[in-house]
Amino acid sequence: MKVLVGSKNPVKIEAAKEAFSSYFKDIEVEGVEVDSSVPDQPIDEEVFEGAEHRAKVLKILNEKARIGSSFFVGIEGGVINIYSKWFGIGVVCIVDEKGNTGFGSSPMFELWEDAIEKVLDGDELGDVMADITGDSNIKRKGGAVGFLTNGVVERKDLYISALKLALIPFLKEELYSKRYKI
Repeated sequence: MKVLVGSKNPVKIEAAKEAFSSYFKDIEVEGVEVDSSVPDQPIDEEVFEGAEHRAKVLKILNEKARIGSSFFVGIEGGVINIYSKWFGIGVVCIVDEKGNTGFGSSPMFELWEDAIEKVLDGDELGDVMADITGDSNIKRKGGAVGFLTNGVVERKDLYISALKLALIPFLKEELYSKRYKI
């Protein structure tokens, strides 16, 4: 089974391999750089919109190029405001070749005030973290959550959880048969 991921980020590709391998055999995962159609630092619903857009673009690309993929994965990291607090979150949208969709989100982690001020002023959380850590590649490694948890939880862990949850509608199709299609 071939799976396309809408990014060349190795963290996202490896997370997809691990999550899909939990449920399916003989998985081939390929990263394809696609636009998210949302700002570089998505906020609130933009995180969901970006993940969905990536998956939709991959499905169209698959049809035009006849790649033969079964699933198309959009993964978007962003920030969300809930309960008067700001959290980092990963959102996944998975689309199959028939247009069925599944969404999942990662566990969220609370962000601190200085970081959110910079994000709301237009900085990406990854750039804020790069300034703090001195590691310009932090988004391609453990991410903000990796730094904040001293490496106990990594960005890949968050995406694996979100991917496994986004696959639920495909695993239990009989329950989700009336979902909307893309």
